[in-house]
Amino acid sequence: MFCAASMAVRLSAPRTWGCRGDLATGQSSRFGQPGQSAGRAVRATHTSYRSDRRPCLAAGNRKSLNAMPEVMFAGPDGRLEGRYHHSKETGAPLALILHPHPMHGGTMNNRIAYTMYQSFQKLGFSVMRFNFRGVGRSQGKYDGGFGEISDAAAALDWMQMVNPNSAGLWISGYSFGAFVGMQLLMRRPEISGWVSVAPPANHYDFGFLAPCPCGGLLLHGDNDDLVPEPAVRKLVDKLNTQKNVQVDYRVYAGADHVFATHAEHVGLAIEEHVGQILARKALALAAD
Repeated sequence: MFCAASMAVRLSAPRTWGCRGDLATGQSSRFGQPGQSAGRAVRATHTSYRSDRRPCLAAGNRKSLNAMPEVMFAGPDGRLEGRYHHSKETGAPLALILHPHPMHGGTMNNRIAYTMYQSFQKLGFSVMRFNFRGVGRSQGKYDGGFGEISDAAAALDWMQMVNPNSAGLWISGYSFGAFVGMQLLMRRPEISGWVSVAPPANHYDFGFLAPCPCGGLLLHGDNDDLVPEPAVRKLVDKLNTQKNVQVDYRVYAGADHVFATHAEHVGLAIEEHVGQILARKALALAAD
């Protein structure tokens, strides 16, 4: 098991704000906790933490990393539990996987979250999935989305500490995790790509994506009764009007919000989309 060394979460303020109570609309839903103030603002201050725990394994021991996928690292509200795959390739890109809503059974072992984890692993990434605060062995309690963004930033810091020379960084989230991922995208300029599966566009305000730093892959089902497809298409259309942003939007016939019979499609879409981008970058480097 890995225990993280002392370090600070880097969570800078986003370019713009557009979030209301519980980082959503302030209404009761499967994605937002009722009773939150609709006027509550996202914390824009830098979050920091210290830990006296030292690494149980040296961060430079790549063989040990490959053999020890379970990690515990310091988060803003206590230790966080994760699973980490370390690529055998030097300087491999990084991917962080974000699971669905903690208050509705979401964990890092969710089927779609695990599918995304496996897809990035196949592509040669060093990849982590982890439990938000209060889930599994992660300490703390649900914080309406505010603290969960800080948790994701802490996970990102841990990965960058272990991989100081990584070639790129991707964020991949499902449902609530997709929203947290897009929030993190606006705070961390080093993120070079993103994947969003079933983003809750009718429950959360995605207006903060202006301007969106880069394009990405967005997957949704036309049979999603929790997040109707037209709400997501409206978000995609807005993003595609922005300069230098192109969203690869794929809608799966018959897929519901949990992608009950479409998990394989999610994995294949990620491998195709991300694989093509990696191939183009490799060709550009070869041409130079």
